[in-house]
Amino acid sequence: MNSEIIIQKLEELFRDLFDDYTGPVTRELTADDVEEWDSLGHIQLMVLIEKTMGLRFSTEEIRQLKNLGELVDLIQAKTATGE
Repeated sequence: MNSEIIIQKLEELFRDLFDDYTGPVTRELTADDVEEWDSLGHIQLMVLIEKTMGLRFSTEEIRQLKNLGELVDLIQAKTATGE
Protein backbone atom coordinates (compact mmCIF):
# COMPACT_ATOMS: atom_id res chain seq x y z
CA MET A 1 0.00 0.00 0.00
CA ASN A 2 1.51 3.34 -0.93
CA SER A 3 1.90 6.21 1.52
CA GLU A 4 -0.72 8.45 -0.12
CA ILE A 5 -3.41 5.79 0.30
CA ILE A 6 -2.34 5.20 3.91
CA ILE A 7 -2.52 8.94 4.67
CA GLN A 8 -6.02 9.10 3.14
CA LYS A 9 -7.17 6.19 5.31
CA LEU A 10 -5.53 7.67 8.39
CA GLU A 11 -7.14 11.03 7.73
CA GLU A 12 -10.60 9.42 7.74
CA LEU A 13 -9.87 7.67 11.05
CA PHE A 14 -8.17 10.73 12.47
CA ARG A 15 -11.04 13.10 11.67
CA ASP A 16 -13.54 10.62 13.09
CA LEU A 17 -11.64 10.28 16.37
CA PHE A 18 -10.45 13.89 16.73
CA ASP A 19 -13.51 15.63 15.33
CA ASP A 20 -12.51 19.07 16.68
CA TYR A 21 -9.28 19.06 14.64
CA THR A 22 -9.73 20.81 11.30
CA GLY A 23 -6.09 21.29 10.29
CA PRO A 24 -4.15 19.36 7.70
CA VAL A 25 -3.30 15.71 8.19
CA THR A 26 0.28 15.42 6.95
CA ARG A 27 3.37 13.33 7.61
CA GLU A 28 4.69 16.08 9.91
CA LEU A 29 1.64 16.06 12.21
CA THR A 30 2.36 15.29 15.88
CA ALA A 31 0.25 14.96 19.02
CA ASP A 32 1.40 18.46 19.99
CA ASP A 33 -0.55 19.81 17.00
CA VAL A 34 -3.89 18.33 18.06
CA GLU A 35 -5.53 19.29 21.35
CA GLU A 36 -7.47 16.00 21.72
CA TRP A 37 -4.44 13.82 20.89
CA ASP A 38 -3.39 12.96 24.43
CA SER A 39 -2.24 9.59 25.75
CA LEU A 40 -5.77 8.17 25.75
CA GLY A 41 -6.41 9.55 22.26
CA HIS A 42 -3.17 7.94 21.09
CA ILE A 43 -4.25 4.53 22.37
CA GLN A 44 -7.68 4.94 20.79
CA LEU A 45 -6.11 5.94 17.48
CA MET A 46 -3.75 2.97 17.44
CA VAL A 47 -6.53 0.50 18.31
CA LEU A 48 -8.73 2.00 15.60
CA ILE A 49 -5.92 1.66 13.05
CA GLU A 50 -5.25 -1.93 14.11
CA LYS A 51 -8.91 -2.90 13.77
CA THR A 52 -9.49 -1.05 10.50
CA MET A 53 -6.31 -2.15 8.75
CA GLY A 54 -5.97 -5.60 10.30
CA LEU A 55 -2.55 -4.86 11.79
CA ARG A 56 -0.89 -5.32 15.18
CA PHE A 57 1.63 -2.92 16.67
CA SER A 58 4.00 -3.72 19.49
CA THR A 59 4.28 -1.36 22.43
CA GLU A 60 7.84 -0.55 21.38
CA GLU A 61 6.77 0.31 17.83
CA ILE A 62 4.11 2.66 19.14
CA ARG A 63 6.46 4.25 21.67
CA GLN A 64 9.06 5.07 19.01
CA LEU A 65 6.68 6.98 16.70
CA LYS A 66 7.53 10.68 16.51
CA ASN A 67 4.97 11.86 13.94
CA LEU A 68 2.31 10.68 11.54
CA GLY A 69 4.93 10.11 8.83
CA GLU A 70 6.66 7.48 10.93
CA LEU A 71 3.29 5.81 11.51
CA VAL A 72 2.67 5.79 7.75
CA ASP A 73 6.09 4.20 7.19
CA LEU A 74 5.37 1.56 9.84
CA ILE A 75 1.99 0.72 8.30
CA GLN A 76 3.57 0.56 4.86
CA ALA A 77 6.26 -1.85 6.11
CA LYS A 78 3.71 -4.06 7.87
CA THR A 79 1.36 -4.21 4.87
CA ALA A 80 4.28 -5.03 2.57
CA THR A 81 5.33 -7.99 4.73
CA GLY A 82 1.79 -9.13 5.51
CA GLU A 83 2.13 -8.75 9.29
